[in-house]
Amino acid sequence: MSNEATSTNQNQSPSDPSADELLKETLKRCSPETITAALAFRQSGDISLVPTVVLGIVERFLEPEVVDTLKSGDDSVRFMEDLGMDSLTMFEAIMMVEESLGVSIKNEELWDLRTVGDLKGFIAAKLSGVEVVAQAKSFPIEQIAAVMPQQEPFLFLQSAEIDGAKAKGAYTISGKEDFLKGHFKGDPVFPASIMLEALGQLGVFHFLTTDESASGGAGSSIYFTGADGVRCSRVCRPGDTLELSVELKRRRDPLVVYSGKITVAGEKAASAEEISLIVAPAEGASASGAKE
Repeated sequence: MSNEATSTNQNQSPSDPSADELLKETLKRCSPETITAALAFRQSGDISLVPTVVLGIVERFLEPEVVDTLKSGDDSVRFMEDLGMDSLTMFEAIMMVEESLGVSIKNEELWDLRTVGDLKGFIAAKLSGVEVVAQAKSFPIEQIAAVMPQQEPFLFLQSAEIDGAKAKGAYTISGKEDFLKGHFKGDPVFPASIMLEALGQLGVFHFLTTDESASGGAGSSIYFTGADGVRCSRVCRPGDTLELSVELKRRRDPLVVYSGKITVAGEKAASAEEISLIVAPAEGASASGAKE
């Protein structure tokens, strides 16, 4: 895949034996049903064949123990969380879908395809000439880590979704966080200060991925300058998933202000009326702030 349009198999004659043999070679590790459906689609353009081809290709990249999850699940089955596919495997599977069905998917579009239903619907829309409506953009941990100044073990954001001025994220408390050994001994409790840090990190990620002047954070540093109206409503422990959300309230360079909240299983855990970040050139950034 690339950001450029690719040549499609549909440019070849449906009756071209060499094209059919090439398709069979491409799908040689897929089920016979997948190959038959792909050949039939090439000849007829029947959109109803797309799910069989897409599911067959996805199955080809799965570990045996999760194949039943794909077959017994529905369109809500998630590639990474439910099927264990990493981003590289996703790229390989999508490239095979492109080649088999004669479509082109841009790299930035790939990150929005989080579930089996997303992929099937997207491909069907592409083949039908229907405009694909932009949705909230999702980011896996690989993309988050590539953008954020924080890294393991001080990165408290495992997934994120950006929709305009708003962002959502998630972090599951593993219990292996080193600071839990002393907070508290024999009774691990996720610190409220780290919950606030996680909200600040989501704000940083939103800024770095939506503000063109940030240039991916390459030419600036972002510092935490303050928080107002902070409330903690729930104790969070290992096994809890922090569901984070922030919304941009205002910006007046170099200050960026977000509001934020955290829930766990729908229950309010923490909130902040304002989280203030300051963006400064790396060379001139003040050392007095706590870097986000």
